[in-house]
Amino acid sequence: MMTTLPDETLLLDDVDDTARLRAAARFVREHDSAALLPLLLPGLDGPDLRALAAHCRFAHAGLLLFPPDADGLRSQLADCGLAVDTPSHPSVVVRERLARRHRRDPAELDVQILRPHVHGSIGERRAVEVFALIVPPYSDLEPIAAHERTRRHEAHLAFEIERPEPLVLRGLCAILSRHGARPDGGGYNPHEDGTVLYFTLPADAACDYQRLELYARGDHRDTLAAHLDHAELHHRPGHDARQCAETLLHLLTGAWTTQALAAFARLGLPDAMDTRTAHRTEDLARLTGTHPRGLATLLRYLVMLGVVTPGSVPAPALSPASDPAPAPEPAGFRLTELGALLRADAPGSMRPLALMYGGPFYRSFDGLDHAVRTGRPAFDHLFGENHFDHFAGDPELAALFDQSMAASSRMFLPLPDHPVITAAAQAPADATVVDVAGGNGELLRRILTAHPRLRGVLLERPHVVEAARRLLDAAGCGVRCDYRTGDFADVPPDADVYVLSRVLHDWDDDRCREILRHCVRAMPAHADLLVVERLLPVDGSPSLATAWDLHMLCNVGGRERRADHYARLFADAGLQLVGHRPLPLDAHVLHARRAGAPDPATGRS
Repeated sequence: MMTTLPDETLLLDDVDDTARLRAAARFVREHDSAALLPLLLPGLDGPDLRALAAHCRFAHAGLLLFPPDADGLRSQLADCGLAVDTPSHPSVVVRERLARRHRRDPAELDVQILRPHVHGSIGERRAVEVFALIVPPYSDLEPIAAHERTRRHEAHLAFEIERPEPLVLRGLCAILSRHGARPDGGGYNPHEDGTVLYFTLPADAACDYQRLELYARGDHRDTLAAHLDHAELHHRPGHDARQCAETLLHLLTGAWTTQALAAFARLGLPDAMDTRTAHRTEDLARLTGTHPRGLATLLRYLVMLGVVTPGSVPAPALSPASDPAPAPEPAGFRLTELGALLRADAPGSMRPLALMYGGPFYRSFDGLDHAVRTGRPAFDHLFGENHFDHFAGDPELAALFDQSMAASSRMFLPLPDHPVITAAAQAPADATVVDVAGGNGELLRRILTAHPRLRGVLLERPHVVEAARRLLDAAGCGVRCDYRTGDFADVPPDADVYVLSRVLHDWDDDRCREILRHCVRAMPAHADLLVVERLLPVDGSPSLATAWDLHMLCNVGGRERRADHYARLFADAGLQLVGHRPLPLDAHVLHARRAGAPDPATGRS
């Protein structure tokens, strides 16, 4: 297997740390408490939002870096426009968390905290909280750095409690838990006399940070003890047979959730509702052609999911002859921001995903036992043909599938800033990016929009190419893009960057090697290949990749893979893996070059 040289790996990791630090500083400058809280806790509104916003001030974004030495840390701070002379002190909480996670002696982990200041959009004083663990080249701490860079356990957003009275602090913790934030540890730091309470954010939080911190000045160890008890209770398996039975029952009824969301979308209810005004069930039933009682039952269930919320509808005005006694306000339902993602016209609408997961993909899981027994897709067994042929024979279904792929485009957000793309955009001569099987062109649109000097080529099936042409033309990028219809054997030659996004996981290893060899034949010696996929975790920790691995087995016969598995496939095709970095939604971008090609940064092969 081809591997990256150690010094190249260190260089890549240093660049990755600097990029994450720069992104954190930008995030802190651009967001404020009132707008940020509903993004972190979808469905948060009304009195709960007002209570949190009144007591919690957005203070900082935190991340863990692994500089090779103190000078390396100062260099990273300077590169991001942050003060290099920021004082530091030991981090008790993060040191203990790292020690537990990696089974190390805390004394081996000298984690320091620095808080270089930045200013918010209207001049508010904030900070980027940097946890720094020095990892010299070739030290035995390198596995810790590699794991933490991938999983980003310590990346968090922090809110400081303005008046941390015990009752207020407990009330805020209760609000966070009620809206899906899960207690996840904390501690008291005597060096600064401050108490930290960590929470894991809900899976549908609309940001790349997975954790939230409440910071209260002073010693609040009574509140902390209750918080840690909640965290332990959540993580302790089998502590209560009744709770285990309830948990299993919730898992078994997960299919109801999928179908409730799909029915909500199919019936056009999100499009008939509003996030500002509540609607009577009877009015919604008339608008959507549904039965009032059946609709009320569905909406009550969706309230539990946070997709809609109960609301009051103003009572109709009384006529002079009416009974003057006021009638009770009729109950109604209002769409939440989470539910608004299922509107057909919503930016980044997830309606196509709901229709796919509640439609053909849902039906295919009825044959999961067949896929597990035989290793062959349940989709083929149930529908009589493979996933791609079945969709190709139904233009409406094929269009829905392409739209569902675009609905997960949030994972593409950091890709235009990838060093390979940036280097191509800054090259003296105009460079070309080829998106192989690029779907509706959403990724290529983002890259070309961010870099006006780049040109693009999209290779896809004929009907998909036309949809991509419309999208890119509407974005003003069409004049810089060429369109090719064909298969993987038709990868156009002589470009500078090639992209395979969510392609290889559709296929078995032999077909992946074939696809990669087509790319290698087209790639000139200097070209780079970027592969976007979810990576299975090496430590078995929870991951969307593990869920999608089951989905691929059931539906297309493909699979998700670990990074080292992709490295072997690359090597078999004449490529070498240079490195990989995380993307939103548990995705990664893997960077590969032709084996033996010189590294532009070092000039070495």
